[in-house]
Amino acid sequence: MSALFRLVGVGGVIAYRALFNWTTPSIFVGTLLVGPLFQLFFFAYLGREFGVADDRFYIVGNAVLTAALACVFGGTMAVANERRFGTLGHVLLSPRSRTAIFLGRVLPYAGNGLLIAASTLTVAALLLGLRIPPTALPGLLLALATASLACGFFGLTLGALGLRFRDVFLISNVAVALLLLFTGVNVPADDLPAGIRAVGAVLPITHAADAARRLAGGVPLGDVLPAIGAELAVGVGYAVLAAGLLRVFEAESRRRASLDTL
Repeated sequence: MSALFRLVGVGGVIAYRALFNWTTPSIFVGTLLVGPLFQLFFFAYLGREFGVADDRFYIVGNAVLTAALACVFGGTMAVANERRFGTLGHVLLSPRSRTAIFLGRVLPYAGNGLLIAASTLTVAALLLGLRIPPTALPGLLLALATASLACGFFGLTLGALGLRFRDVFLISNVAVALLLLFTGVNVPADDLPAGIRAVGAVLPITHAADAARRLAGGVPLGDVLPAIGAELAVGVGYAVLAAGLLRVFEAESRRRASLDTL
């Protein structure tokens, strides 16, 4: 059991340092901490102008969404960059469980996403004057952590496609755009078409954003646990899907001799 925890924990941290592409702290801060703030401010002021929803709707919703950037692309890089750097074959030749190796790699990205979402929410709330009840903070951290984990497994599912398709980052860019459109972070879910709401229900962010907004509005944690549970179920679903795709595409890539083909 301790060996498994070491494989998941230490292996995930080492892979994060090796495969997550940012070269200097300034790039990390500018891309993942400052950039999402401007997106949040844009939608918050746009919402004020058109009166679609209040500041809490946009601040909290977009703060949850900021976790997606690092987690989705991080989960994708956890697999795709092994192939890009020519080290995928070494990983797949390991006698250890590849499922545990890759699923463990999601954890550092989820922690990264939680940091980004929490910092974005804190700065935006201070600058835009959003008051959040102190009693809501533990629930908000739980909602943000669940969203980050679900996004990480969603990204790993996309990364698994890197064993079969060449340009997996194109898929990741489209996926992040879909999260912006389908999860109801900038348009109230009741105003979205039924088909988009149905797709959004099986995507990460949707349920966590709803839970976080209600918590920020003073709703007790117990009342939003079903929404957080739904977000966790979405994350588990993508974890299972990612594990299945990795096994299937690994076998197919071995058969086609295409593991390191770029």
